[in-house]
Amino acid sequence: MKMLPPLKNAATAVALLAALLMAGCGALPDKPARATLYDFGPGPVSAASARTGTPALQPLALADIEANTRLDGTQMLYRLGYADANEVRPYGQSRWSQAPAQLFRQRLREALVATRPVLGPEESATIARTEGRMPDTLRVTLEEFSHFFESPSTSVGLIRVNATLIRTAPGGDRVLAQRSFTARQPAPSNDAPGGVKALAAASDAVVTDIVAWVSQPR
Repeated sequence: MKMLPPLKNAATAVALLAALLMAGCGALPDKPARATLYDFGPGPVSAASARTGTPALQPLALADIEANTRLDGTQMLYRLGYADANEVRPYGQSRWSQAPAQLFRQRLREALVATRPVLGPEESATIARTEGRMPDTLRVTLEEFSHFFESPSTSVGLIRVNATLIRTAPGGDRVLAQRSFTARQPAPSNDAPGGVKALAAASDAVVTDIVAWVSQPR
């Protein structure tokens, strides 16, 4: 048997090793796709500028928004109303940048700031300590927040909240008013991006109604 020259043997071995490495790399699994993050958009450039030159309403304390456990995370949820409206399903590769309750609170606060000072818990406590009074508190519970498919070709952003306006007095808290708000906005497409736009529009509709409701004299 004729032996190959040493250099030729070495070159052949290197070529075989390279071919094996290339084959191995091709067999490696792809990196998992990163989920796309969504929010409601930038909102108004400057909410505070909207009240320049207009008398502001009384300060209002805005509590953290409560939500049921299925809305605690950042999953984007949808329902197939035409099949089983009781089943909540998550989009696999689309998520909210924050929990829906936090996104909704940001939008609500931006709108309220245009009409009045909006306070957090620490600011409310400071007013109570220095002025001996507590501002009214708005508490909101997010009950439904989903991309709802009415049929395979038609869907809406569906949101439902319960709002309670509370006045704190020396004798204890008193409910001034309570109301539920619901909005359904059509989705421009029957997928996650369409659901985002529909839910953002539905949230803005509910926010507008809440601001008008809170601003009513009592």
